[in-house]
Amino acid sequence: MLTDRERETLAYIADHVANRGYAPKLREIAEHLGIRSRGTVHRYLRALQAAGHIRISRGRARGIELLHAEDPDVAPGHTLPLLGRIAAGHPIEAIPGEDEVDLSQFFVDVNRFVLRVQGESMIEDGIMDGDMVVVERRAVADDGDIVVALVDSDEATLKRLQRNADGTVTLVPANRAMTPLRYSAERVQIQGVLVAQFRAYR
Repeated sequence: MLTDRERETLAYIADHVANRGYAPKLREIAEHLGIRSRGTVHRYLRALQAAGHIRISRGRARGIELLHAEDPDVAPGHTLPLLGRIAAGHPIEAIPGEDEVDLSQFFVDVNRFVLRVQGESMIEDGIMDGDMVVVERRAVADDGDIVVALVDSDEATLKRLQRNADGTVTLVPANRAMTPLRYSAERVQIQGVLVAQFRAYR
């Protein structure tokens, strides 16, 4: 079982990853907890790692990998009834059924997290401002994948990955009004690959 402070630390790390796409630094965790001692933060992190909630990579400024995106004590299943099919073109009959769709199969996994999209750089791929995207945590990606990329260990962005013959990497927006961003490969760290998205209309 985690202590209250360890659980608060884990919740802050999860929130930071969900909203920014990368883990907080020790200084940021300490500031959030209202403490000055980074040694105390280290102790909380070691406890979380021992409990299997995070993985710590030494020598990296943001070397905390979240292994559980949700509260480890709460893992409910979420389903909605599948009532049939409906055409987006000509009308067809919507046939009632008995099945259910388990939403966790689409979205939930220990290696996945959710980000809210800000901006219009991916609108031509149907990813709009305010959409929620589900990202599978990976350090590598295939050419053409839509990725969460951390540039210069500071700024995370959602773009399509393009590897160039000269060894550089281009992060390509899906918006013709915006310019692709080209970097040396060592400046770009892949945080994850887009696997799903969703939006609410109400």
